[in-house]
Amino acid sequence: MASVSDAELKKMTQEERVTALGMRTEQLTGKSLYVEFDPDAEERFTYPWAPDVDFNKRTEIDCDGKTVTEVNSNIRELMREGYGTIVLQNPRGMHSVGVGILSKLNLIIEGSTGYFTTGLIDGPNVRINGRVGWSCGENMMSGTIMIEKNAGSTFGAAIRGGDLVCRGSVGSRTGIDQKGGTIIVGGDTGALSGFMMQRGRMVVCGNAGKNLGDSMYDGTIYVGGEIKSLGVDAVEAELTELDKKWLTRKLTQYGLMPEKGVDHFTKVVAGKMLWNYDNLEPSEKKLIL
Repeated sequence: MASVSDAELKKMTQEERVTALGMRTEQLTGKSLYVEFDPDAEERFTYPWAPDVDFNKRTEIDCDGKTVTEVNSNIRELMREGYGTIVLQNPRGMHSVGVGILSKLNLIIEGSTGYFTTGLIDGPNVRINGRVGWSCGENMMSGTIMIEKNAGSTFGAAIRGGDLVCRGSVGSRTGIDQKGGTIIVGGDTGALSGFMMQRGRMVVCGNAGKNLGDSMYDGTIYVGGEIKSLGVDAVEAELTELDKKWLTRKLTQYGLMPEKGVDHFTKVVAGKMLWNYDNLEPSEKKLIL
């Protein structure tokens, strides 16, 4: 893998690149585990085409009068010029701003944004000094996103890695289809949070709405306040010392550590009664027919 140059990788198809980088293309059959990366790999943590940016090189973009396409294109142009810290001024609720950034970058958004803010990212550290609409951080792979106020529904939908943090409250279906990473909510979360969760951790310092963790397959949810109700196959589990240490470290890192500590948190996991769904499916189809 080390012998493959960046120039050679750029010329390859996606399938050839996956093989050259040591990734696996195992066919999903039964309950086999899909492993995307070689756990022993010690290099190639960035894309071969990612620009080399300097965090000390800072500039600003005024979003006033610009379309979101122009703003996102400006961000990429500035990254190619080596800017590692970019500040967006006057976003005024713009949708889909900062999406698809696949490189290290300090992105600071001074104001509130609309739908799909900083979705599909892999690497940047984002701070949003305002509110965000639906689906912030959707399909995030790595990096951090910090929202200073509240967020809309489907916060962190299908997130795969990184830390997605909202200091305020968030809407319903937070972390729907979560596949990894960490979602932290400083306030409350709405109904059906953790729906169909598959991996990762979710921390809610406030209250959780109805049907928390409904149909979750795996992963862990921690709630510091009251839970309106648990969803199908979501069950409470023992909060271990390892859980407490992890919660203390994560919440301290983002300045969200409750005054009374973490001993009062409720831990929710999958009851694993839905793991045999595939085996039941033929009989269900027969009944429908």
